[in-house]
Amino acid sequence: MESSAIKSGALVSLQDVHQSSPFFKQGASLRVTGKLQEYSVETAIAIVVDGNAKLKINTQHLRDLSFRVGSIYQFIGELLIQPDDEAILQARVGRNVDGIDLNLYHQSLQLLRQFQADHLRTT
Repeated sequence: MESSAIKSGALVSLQDVHQSSPFFKQGASLRVTGKLQEYSVETAIAIVVDGNAKLKINTQHLRDLSFRVGSIYQFIGELLIQPDDEAILQARVGRNVDGIDLNLYHQSLQLLRQFQADHLRTT
């Protein structure tokens, strides 16, 4: 029996969302964090960046979230891969995380992955 429960968003950096990544799968549930580069009210599409990586976010289902270019946001949603291999995250949750230290965030993400890999080897 297949579960219809919503999966938790895998914690990934924007650099992890590329065609050769194991996270680059249709419908993958992801949590991403980045700085808002642009936002279109007409299309509800936000573009977030982190370093040289960028990702389009469809925010049409989000309510009560105001967007400010230059602010940092975190989104949880499902990855939709277009026929041209462009990825768009269909956001179901979004929040402003201004004040987060992105360098420290990336370090903690690396440590978490290292811990999970070590734990998998020992079980």
